[in-house]
Amino acid sequence: MPTPHYGQPRYRAIADELRKRIESGTIPPGALLPTEKALTAEFRASRGTIRQAIAVLREARLVATEHGRGTYANPSRPEGGSEECFETETRQRQVDADPELAALFAVEVGASLVEQQSVVRTRGFVGKVVRTYQLPRAKR
Repeated sequence: MPTPHYGQPRYRAIADELRKRIESGTIPPGALLPTEKALTAEFRASRGTIRQAIAVLREARLVATEHGRGTYANPSRPEGGSEECFETETRQRQVDADPELAALFAVEVGASLVEQQSVVRTRGFVGKVVRTYQLPRAKR
């Protein structure tokens, strides 16, 4: 769907359209945005223009991009200005490396790793759980 320019840069018009979709719930919090390829076809715009539009949304904290996964409507975006409608709980603990983690970190199975788990809740509902692993600081 082509967007009219009306004196503003093309990427801004595209960002405004995507913002409307996110704010109206057409693209719900946590949902993937269409791929760059789909957006270039829909808006008949170059990949660079689409990337600029997404950058505007990222700057406004309306979306978050994860490398290799895509761009998500951000469940942690502020509502009504400055108040945030999300909470993040983070826990950290020592775990033993399973065979997959041991191979990734090039350590022996059972070696000690630090697991950090972050749970993001939006309006009391879990929106995302992220687990990261790293070697203990002393072994780096």
